[in-house]
Amino acid sequence: MSARILVVDDIPANVKLLEARLSAEYFDVITASNGAQALEICARSECDLILLDVMMPDMDGFEVCRRLKANPKTHFIPVVMVTALDSPSDRVRGLEAGADDFLTKPVADAVLVARVRSLTRLKMMTDELRMRAITSLEIGVQAPERSAVSDLGVGGRILLVDDRPSSYERLAPVLSAEHTVDVEPNPTEALFHAAEGNYDLLIVSLSLENYDGLRLCSQARSLERTRQIPILAIADADNNPRLLRGLEIGVNDYLMRPVDKNELLARARTQVRRRRYTDHLRDNVQHSIEAAITDGLTGLHNRRYMESHLETLAEQAATRGKPLALMMLDIDFFKSINDNHGHDCGDDVLREFAVRIRKSIRGIDLACRYGGEEFVIVMPETDMHVASMVAERLRRSIAGEPFSIDKGNKRIEVTISIGLSTLEKKGEPVAAVLKRADVALYRAKHDGRNRVVAAAA
Repeated sequence: MSARILVVDDIPANVKLLEARLSAEYFDVITASNGAQALEICARSECDLILLDVMMPDMDGFEVCRRLKANPKTHFIPVVMVTALDSPSDRVRGLEAGADDFLTKPVADAVLVARVRSLTRLKMMTDELRMRAITSLEIGVQAPERSAVSDLGVGGRILLVDDRPSSYERLAPVLSAEHTVDVEPNPTEALFHAAEGNYDLLIVSLSLENYDGLRLCSQARSLERTRQIPILAIADADNNPRLLRGLEIGVNDYLMRPVDKNELLARARTQVRRRRYTDHLRDNVQHSIEAAITDGLTGLHNRRYMESHLETLAEQAATRGKPLALMMLDIDFFKSINDNHGHDCGDDVLREFAVRIRKSIRGIDLACRYGGEEFVIVMPETDMHVASMVAERLRRSIAGEPFSIDKGNKRIEVTISIGLSTLEKKGEPVAAVLKRADVALYRAKHDGRNRVVAAAA
């Protein structure tokens, strides 16, 4: 796994040591000797993770971290503070500044590499989501970084898996001060509970009596419904090898017993914030996908989606020897509606028209806005006889009830013309099917409108 690590320390010997350790693991290492230089490098998006010394002149590591996490452009870069400070209050201060972890010098090579690998893996996954969500900004979806910067990480839903009452009776009240907490003392039920509970964080004790806590973490990572839930492991002080193994299989963070309550809260807030941020990114990606295939005014699929999906439907029909019908519809005299009542009223008609289309077709049918006032409906497993019945029913539903416009203040009569065609033979280009439906539609309009015409065989 290739990643670029920024090492920030004002002591050259420390920089050289970390650089050598990371380079030996094939990481690309860049360095900075002070906070201002580090901020400048990060602003250019030149690193995947920051190893940040705390005790530096001019600007200490806490302030550098605060500035990075307050800036939407650098908020998502993982920060690991590396320092000789080792008290719980120092760790909490670093975590509250936004750090993703806090390693105490001297740092064991195995711990350093495991933590860097874990966080860079997470960063690369987040980068992929961010890249896919870029188009969301173009369609007006808010960038998640701004909400992430202001998110305090409280009010989350946490599942605590711990079978020792002496442990969970101490931890649960602490977490409950800021979150909704469910305790699951039965590890065999925990996975089902996690899958059903819509949790923001899973806290797992690695000291379960009759169950392997790491196996539970691994199972959570393997199931679709729990794969994205952050995992915070709690281990005894002599469990270092298991913690490193946990980071390899997908544990996001860990705490050593005895657990400091302030550090527990700080690490929980960090994971809840991250969960919300990645969820927002995924939502943006979903919105982007929907926007790419959906007509914004009517909510029907757009022409791009129809043209790509029609190919698939035609291939399936040909392979299975099933019929496929296509209906092309056009609102009669739509230009006069816009001219006489205004484009807002024209939009009202198009929206209502889409609603009536949905009510007249099956779930397997594909309804699309083809352009302007023209629509296409693709009907799998439908021959010309059935398609003609559906088209006539739709024509009557449009002509039979006036359309409400101008916020319900007016009602106008609307009619449509429909052209029908079917897939004639295996391997026939879908463009030919569309063309026949278009010709049939032209005949319907030429013959007086408000009618259904089937394409000649």
